[in-house]
Amino acid sequence: MSTLQPADPESVFTYGAPQLKFGKGASDEIGFDLSRYGVQRVLVVTDPGLSATGIPQRVAEQMAEFGIEARVYDGVHVEPTDQSLIAAIEEARSTGPWDAFVAVGGGSSIDTAKAINLLTTNPGELMDYVNVPVGKGQAPPNPLKPMVAVPTTTGTGAESTTICVMDVISARVKTGISHARLRPTLAVIDPALTLTQPAGVTAASGMDILCHALESYTARWYTTYEHKTPDQRVPYCGSNPISDMWSEKALSLLAGSFRRAVRHGDDEQARADMAMAATFAGMGFGNAGVHIPHANAYPIAGQVKDFHPKDYPTGEAMVPHGMSVALTAPEAFRFTFDASPERHVRVAELLAPNAGQPTDAAEFLPTVLADLMRDIDIPNGVGAVGFGEGDIPDLVEGTMKQQRLLATCPKEVTEDDIAGIFRRSMSLW
Repeated sequence: MSTLQPADPESVFTYGAPQLKFGKGASDEIGFDLSRYGVQRVLVVTDPGLSATGIPQRVAEQMAEFGIEARVYDGVHVEPTDQSLIAAIEEARSTGPWDAFVAVGGGSSIDTAKAINLLTTNPGELMDYVNVPVGKGQAPPNPLKPMVAVPTTTGTGAESTTICVMDVISARVKTGISHARLRPTLAVIDPALTLTQPAGVTAASGMDILCHALESYTARWYTTYEHKTPDQRVPYCGSNPISDMWSEKALSLLAGSFRRAVRHGDDEQARADMAMAATFAGMGFGNAGVHIPHANAYPIAGQVKDFHPKDYPTGEAMVPHGMSVALTAPEAFRFTFDASPERHVRVAELLAPNAGQPTDAAEFLPTVLADLMRDIDIPNGVGAVGFGEGDIPDLVEGTMKQQRLLATCPKEVTEDDIAGIFRRSMSLW
């Protein structure tokens, strides 16, 4: 299942997941859920756009019934930066102490709450915990407080994972913090909260779900890693039988719901299936890991020029995370195909069960992906979001900083390999 053969193969894989509550109305029960932890003061973390809908306030208000004081912080920056996280942490420190945190929103709100939780329970500064080589990559010495994640977008899977993602402004790179203690205590998935998600956001965030499932399923198999002692094992342990199960189910759900959710946002069943797929994919990649498409996505987003995506805040240029992941995915999976041909064919069959397999099996998954991306109006490659051939060296440099992700690739990957993927991804169809 991989071209990588270690001298002393790993024999153990780990699996972790939050407690999960799923269904219409689940977000109305958070006060009860938190009361079981004996908390008294809770910080609700959200962004200004969602705050304007009143949803976070409703979540906060129903906690009073259980004697819990809740305050809403709505300063989350969509696509968080190190600066926005530091501002949120400082605000939480000045208004705390807090017994628990509730994140209401997309991955940006959930990741911001993870950072707040980490830095209000542990010593030091944000960059102490950011992944090497951008930060120091330290492990948090102290346990974190209870955290409830309430996703209102269907995509990031952040409610299931141990990852906090951010743009580091000075380095012009997207990176993150990865540690098992960041995983939320409880994920509350209420599909009713996603009905107002615009088509452009549904498309981009849905591509994030899809790539989570595809990348974790095609990641290097856990026994291809060198054997590690228990204290050395990281949350991303490679594809394994349990993560495979979640990824396969997520792909099956996406096959029937993704296009419908983009085109018909009021389709409650499609929205519920997308919400379930996002969580399942998160439970897969949150253990197996992701590889080249996500590693490439970080510099695409971090080096954005003047691209303004449909249905996102208009005040600043951005390439949404799910979109940035998708832009090089077809070429990335062409590159990894020979490491596990049967797995690449399997995921293409799950995603497009009625499509015939082409004569060249290596073209199956890239073709299915390009067809889907065209249908849901994802830009036609890296060139369509403002990059040119001259940007490739900087993009490659940013990708090669994502060694935590590239280590999950099922074959060795060089700078030249990544440059070729970017070059062939300038236009996809």
